[in-house]
Amino acid sequence: MKSTTRDHLKTVSTATLCTALFKRGLRNQFIQDVRPVNTDLLRKQPNMVGEAFTLRYIPAREDLNPITVFQDPHHPQRAAVEQCPVGAVMVFDSRKDARAASAGSILISRLMVRGCAGAVTDGGFRDSPEIAAMDFRCYHQRPSAPTNLTLHQALDINVPIGCGDVAVWPGDVLVGDNEGVIVIPAHLADEIALEAVEMTAFEDFVTEQVLGGRSIIGLYPPTQEQSRSDFAAWRLKSGR
Repeated sequence: MKSTTRDHLKTVSTATLCTALFKRGLRNQFIQDVRPVNTDLLRKQPNMVGEAFTLRYIPAREDLNPITVFQDPHHPQRAAVEQCPVGAVMVFDSRKDARAASAGSILISRLMVRGCAGAVTDGGFRDSPEIAAMDFRCYHQRPSAPTNLTLHQALDINVPIGCGDVAVWPGDVLVGDNEGVIVIPAHLADEIALEAVEMTAFEDFVTEQVLGGRSIIGLYPPTQEQSRSDFAAWRLKSGR
């Protein structure tokens, strides 16, 4: 991902990105039923932005998934945490099942200190109060105390997965804000980022106008020439 693309995506909302993707026929890119663990942090920080690095869980089979599997240094969950690249987002396919944790505060801490951009699961994280206090962006369905071994068996590292009913390919770009997480196909990231910045400037102009008492008719969308002229003047004045 270009550094300029990353910088642009840190400043735009997932709602705006959804609209930009919808214009290209992509309707199902917002991860469902996943929300920030640390909402207060996200209010103060730029968006989470990073390329997807994935881990796929399958339903656990008891004879293959005792607690002793963690003694294997090549266990897929542990290996994935150690392999997730700097600047990437760790994405867990937990089959939308939050009855057992996808990871806990120690593994999330490891991702943080290694320089990853965040973590997303359609299941749950254990130790969620500790994770919420970290300077690290995390998203899950809800808190979950039981270890992943009770229900999930880590299997595949960095393969295409489903997360919250959205297909995620390794290298896709994930953006997370206070509403949730959206998945941008890698080949569209540059153009989507540029368009979203333009859309955000226009929406900021519209918001200012509406708060000042102006009607949305002819303004949003700008079907009247006056609205387009006013926006151009606003951009010159505001440096946007």
